[in-house]
Amino acid sequence: MMDPVVVGVDGSPSSFDAVQVAAGEAGMRGVGLRLVHAFGWPSMHLPPGGPPWNPAMAGVRELVDGTLIEAEERARRAVPQVGVVREVAVGEPLMVLEIESRTASLVVVGSRGLSAFGSLLLGSTAVHLAAHGRCTVLVVRGRPDPSGPVLLAVDGSPAGEAAVGFAFAEASLRGADLVALHVWNIRSERAHGVPGDPLNAVVDVELLRQEEEQQLLDEALAPWQESHPRLAVERRLMRSRVRPALIEATRDAQLVVVGARGHGGFTGLLLGSVSQALLHHAHCPVAVVRARERP
Repeated sequence: MMDPVVVGVDGSPSSFDAVQVAAGEAGMRGVGLRLVHAFGWPSMHLPPGGPPWNPAMAGVRELVDGTLIEAEERARRAVPQVGVVREVAVGEPLMVLEIESRTASLVVVGSRGLSAFGSLLLGSTAVHLAAHGRCTVLVVRGRPDPSGPVLLAVDGSPAGEAAVGFAFAEASLRGADLVALHVWNIRSERAHGVPGDPLNAVVDVELLRQEEEQQLLDEALAPWQESHPRLAVERRLMRSRVRPALIEATRDAQLVVVGARGHGGFTGLLLGSVSQALLHHAHCPVAVVRARERP
């Protein structure tokens, strides 16, 4: 049986938006959808010395059931054929979702929440989940263009290979074009020659740098392009500040895909920093991809 799509539900409008997106992802993959509601001690406001949390306590079970029933109804309206399982877990939402990610193909969360799920959307916590979970995390935010492309941030690092594969597969599932964007930072040119360097007297360092970055982009995409010959792929090479360039590029996208870790084309920037910027400012949902660990 294939791993399900897991979505965190806390009853907030943002989490219900995430449910609809997660249902679509499950439908495209032909897998089940798992609705998870987690209770952590901070969100319960229990009195000191009170009894352990019990899902059957007065009012709580009805509230939880009502939230999950509404979530399931929204999921079935979005994708009628999707198989839905509801789960109530005791524990901090981050820990619960980390555990759920071990048997999930994708974990989906909203950008704002009523409970501790909301804290997931602070970039550092979302990247922490992507770093320590076992699957891709999809954060639903912004106002995506449903007719827009899937945007892939290519950095050329070995860790970024998983993001490339996910982006190709996602674009194919959605029937969307793929835009592969590689941004190289101006500051990185120090490693390729400075004014007065003898190399500058013989060759055009700027041209060499551009050719090098183009090769990096081509090599990152080549294996996946061969396995997806019908997918329309636009390759973009940009010399700019990395985070602003990527954020701006998300305006016309339906999804942006980044790796959980990496460097290379991002010129020393931790990819976590780029992920945080996108989680806070992207104009469309953000998929943070982490390669599954091998046994």
